[in-house]
Amino acid sequence: MEQRKMSRWICWPLLLFLSLVCEVQAQVENRVIFLPGTFQNVNVSQNETVQAVVSRIPPEVAFITLQFHTQHRNATLSYTRMPGVGMSMTAVDSALLSALQPDQTSLSLFLSSPDSETVAGTAVILPYSSTDPVPGACNMEFNLDVDPNIYIHYNIYETTIRFAPANLGRARSQTAPPCDESTGSGTRWRLQYDVYQYFLPENDLSERSLFSGIQAVADITGMMTSGRRVMTLPSTDRSMAAFNSIPGQGIIYSVVVRDPVLNTSASYVPVHTYACSFMSTLDGCQTLGKISTKVFFTITGLAGLFVCFFGHRFFKCELFCMGFSFAAFFFFVLITRTTELEYEIRLALSAVVGVVGGVLLVMSWWRFGSVMACIVVVGLMLGFLIASTVLFTPLGDLEVFRSSNVVFWVTFCSIMIIVPLFFVRWPREGNITTCGVVGAYAVILAINAYIYTSLSYITLNILKRFLNNNFSAAFTDVPFQTIDYAMITVWVVLGVGGIVLQLSRERSRPFFPPSPYLMWLQERERRKTNVLDPSHHFPSLPGRIIERARQLTQRREPVGEHTPLLL
Repeated sequence: MEQRKMSRWICWPLLLFLSLVCEVQAQVENRVIFLPGTFQNVNVSQNETVQAVVSRIPPEVAFITLQFHTQHRNATLSYTRMPGVGMSMTAVDSALLSALQPDQTSLSLFLSSPDSETVAGTAVILPYSSTDPVPGACNMEFNLDVDPNIYIHYNIYETTIRFAPANLGRARSQTAPPCDESTGSGTRWRLQYDVYQYFLPENDLSERSLFSGIQAVADITGMMTSGRRVMTLPSTDRSMAAFNSIPGQGIIYSVVVRDPVLNTSASYVPVHTYACSFMSTLDGCQTLGKISTKVFFTITGLAGLFVCFFGHRFFKCELFCMGFSFAAFFFFVLITRTTELEYEIRLALSAVVGVVGGVLLVMSWWRFGSVMACIVVVGLMLGFLIASTVLFTPLGDLEVFRSSNVVFWVTFCSIMIIVPLFFVRWPREGNITTCGVVGAYAVILAINAYIYTSLSYITLNILKRFLNNNFSAAFTDVPFQTIDYAMITVWVVLGVGGIVLQLSRERSRPFFPPSPYLMWLQERERRKTNVLDPSHHFPSLPGRIIERARQLTQRREPVGEHTPLLL
């Protein structure tokens, strides 16, 4: 019995010692050694804390930033092992900035998973000197005292980024300059902020593509080389920028703060967005595009293909398609701005109103026979597409169009109205051109329902500006990559092919078919006013057959020969 007690007293210290050794060994295994400027792939397991260590920091480095990026799962960066308020940052793209003490040569920060699940990402530590601006050092809005992060928010219309103002650089032993001093060349108000944008490959939602993009633009040199500077903000402006939302398209945003006096710069942490959710099972990034939208635009594409090659020949079908598009578009804008109905209901109601609009346009031509009135509607459709295309180019991002809705819409309407004026002189050619261009673009929209292409934003940007009063402040840049150039080729080939085919086929035919109702009225009036006209009296069916046979026989007889038809 005593021997058993003695064995217990010996085993407990041994087990305690072994547990301490295992804990120390686990902490060592959960430590990641960073080299400045070198990316490390880090996996943070459930209920695990990973220590990020950087050592042998040169004395000329005044502060460093640690960035950690994941695709769609949050991760927590903290100054201490236990995250606390004001001492940690939780986000998909997160960063912490650490100002170094005079004799400090090493630093430790901590990574953990806030959602009790494994998080995989890529991280990097970037060093900065005492002359470089300090990103987020004049933070008065967010939780961290010094916040180098960019905060991103998106909806269906626009994507907005915000960040804390920076401060001037300082040496390790110096006190940071005050942030609330009046403007002057010796204060933070001299700093400037360059906002950059970098597009990931289209139709690529992979983690590998994102991490490659992050590694390409994480520092200043990479972003200035690979990214596109879209604007420069002075310190007196609000530290925010708005962009067009492009669901399913990966975009990385970054801000580089510059000190024009010392010619130095520093980078905020890049952030990325796909303007969609990876967690949603109904309409997430992986299942982007509702079934109703695909069905709607598939039918639209088939109708556009028919109009592209046969629209002028089947004039009533063309009028129905144009009237449908015209009425459905503007009713969708109206019902979206005035109601809170679900998307599928609004789309269905717009389709019903579009059918009514198409029928009314066809009936107006059938009843009144005014070709020019119908051609004006058709011309407005082409004018709408041309105006949208013009303002889709970088011309649409001019400050005058972004700052004033009046200037934008006056320019848009002017281009839209000018186009139908050419139809007055060349109605048939203008109608055939509209069939080719608009019909081919409908095919592009149908393709976009299955494969993303930036060309859909030619009209979608206008729709967004109709629906959102604040959309004018957003930059409408979209990526132009291989798929977009292929779609432009398809658009041009279909459009030119449809126009050439219809012009050659309709060359010897009347410009436009006559109105059936007016033809019926004219025929009725002619018969009513001239009863002595032989054509007023129709012979019987056998008599008409015999007369027709006699006419055909006479055409085949040689000159001088008369063969009786009936013996």
